[in-house]
Amino acid sequence: MRKLQTVIGAAALSLAMSVMAQAELRLGLDTAPYPPFAEKNEAGEQTGFEIELGEAICKEMGETCVWTPIAWDGIIPALTSKKIDAIFASMSITEERMKTIDFSDKYYNTPAAIVAAKDSDISSDPASLEGKIVGVQVSTTHANYADKYFKDTADNVKTYQAFDEHNNDLVAGRVDAVVGDSLAFKDFLETDAGKNFEVKAELNDDAIFGPGVGVGLRKEDTELKERFNAAIKKVRENGTYEEIAKKYFDFDIFGS
Repeated sequence: MRKLQTVIGAAALSLAMSVMAQAELRLGLDTAPYPPFAEKNEAGEQTGFEIELGEAICKEMGETCVWTPIAWDGIIPALTSKKIDAIFASMSITEERMKTIDFSDKYYNTPAAIVAAKDSDISSDPASLEGKIVGVQVSTTHANYADKYFKDTADNVKTYQAFDEHNNDLVAGRVDAVVGDSLAFKDFLETDAGKNFEVKAELNDDAIFGPGVGVGLRKEDTELKERFNAAIKKVRENGTYEEIAKKYFDFDIFGS
């Protein structure tokens, strides 16, 4: 009888541990640093606006969340194959992505921009990029924009796995301009390496960039979507969002 009780007890414990493991919400983020949204500090801990906001949202949902780094070009497949439960990684809400996944309500919105040397004549005009090389991060709305507007005039639209990689090539002179999030460029432009570069123009195309950044979710996870939306709304209403945002920005990151 005691053996039976031991077996039953072990089985119950195993089941409980399994349920607890499943209760952790795995939030996917890019393996590459993306300051000020997400990067590792000297202690190897994830930090940044999205990390703090994501943890506040998880707390509001009553969830234990685990940050799960995934290479950017594989992050949607990781979601659909259930390796992660949600994408919390500055992913823009677009019609193209919504063919495969769903999104929560937006949690921030910043414009795209093209960055080049201060003394260059490069602008948002495709003609200004004739014979030039443009750098973009692969599988992003910025890459889609460059393909649509610059591919026919630029000598090459070169893709990179990480945001900082195309910035490094810009400094090295291997590309003439880079396209990305205007706010993500801010830290780079304030460094010694970026001091000779500037935002040449903000880029607009609602069909490509969408209404902002949201949590990427599987289409069937409608209840989880509702919970994320409720939590995003709550942190906006109770001041938590503003408290976190003012640590990183001196303007309204949520946008219009």
